[in-house]
Amino acid sequence: MEHTPGPRIGDAFGRTLRLCWAAGAVPGAAVEIIEREDGHISAGDASRYFTPAEELSALDRTALEAARGRVLDVGAGAGRHALALRARGVDVTGIDPSPGAVEVARQRGVRAEAGSIARPPAGIGAFDSLLLLGNNLGLLQGEQAAPRVLEQLAALARPGALLIGTGMDPATSDPEHTAYHDHNRARGRLPGQIRMRVRSGTLATGWFDYLLVGPDGLERLVHRSPWRLESVREQGRNYSAVLRLR
Repeated sequence: MEHTPGPRIGDAFGRTLRLCWAAGAVPGAAVEIIEREDGHISAGDASRYFTPAEELSALDRTALEAARGRVLDVGAGAGRHALALRARGVDVTGIDPSPGAVEVARQRGVRAEAGSIARPPAGIGAFDSLLLLGNNLGLLQGEQAAPRVLEQLAALARPGALLIGTGMDPATSDPEHTAYHDHNRARGRLPGQIRMRVRSGTLATGWFDYLLVGPDGLERLVHRSPWRLESVREQGRNYSAVLRLR
């Protein structure tokens, strides 16, 4: 049978984290490759997933300070945020759909389980704080998916729980990105809604939607949800947000 060109579908994100961890998780140890549906390729230093607590951004540190009670770190990756909380004695559990990420996080001492917002681990229980850090407000996916995702997050929360996340405003003057934003608007999508996948060697994840949205857009998305936007702290295009379960 003739071989069909193209990447194999698999845990490309987990492979990137394992390579980085095996090489010491130092800058330059591994590169994360992101492919957008229009062919745009971006590359980032994967060592950022291993940032020690004292080197986390001011937004991340502020977000972590807001966490209280039993904490769920959603999309925990290699566990940089969970480890920062654990060092303060916080009861924190991480979940990630990437088996490789969970493996690395556990090796680093994080209590981590395979799972996602839509498919949490069985019997995981309810939490006082849910984290969507590392720009993981992007897991809201888009205008159509966000209400469902916010309901699923509420199902993991105790009464009065906090949802603490970081995001990025997609506003830019880069013509490659503005053209993609225009393409999104033309097909009824939010301008910062990215269809993307992670690549590593011959592996690629499946395609998924990831949302870049500013604070005003976030407020519109949560308006009819079980959550209420309580506060926002901005730093350039980046921001942290705290939401409370109604």
